[in-house]
Amino acid sequence: MSPNLYLRKYQMPETKNTAKNTAIDGNFYKRADAHIQLANGHIDDTCPPADATNSLMFASSRFNTWITAMGFKNAEEMKVEKEEILDFFTTQYRHMLEENFDNYVENFEQFITGAKASQEKK
Repeated sequence: MSPNLYLRKYQMPETKNTAKNTAIDGNFYKRADAHIQLANGHIDDTCPPADATNSLMFASSRFNTWITAMGFKNAEEMKVEKEEILDFFTTQYRHMLEENFDNYVENFEQFITGAKASQEKK
């Protein structure tokens, strides 16, 4: 992976690690919650949750590609690293998804029962 790549792949975690081998700063969860709140704000009668999550995933992939591209001198240099970069991001996403999935399984009643009740009141 290019040393110019704007990723913190090789940093050791500062706090509990969400994605293996990626440092988490003090505002990590605050930023994540802001994105979740924005996505939730789009959910309504015209935008089901599946549409909101698809837009959020697309935005994340586009932003990650932009951040990655900023670390290269030219397109050819970037193209050479494509598979390693795709592997990095898909591995990171899988770790995060597994952690959140397990958290929801462990706390299903607390996280989902209240959310479903509040949706039914609308």
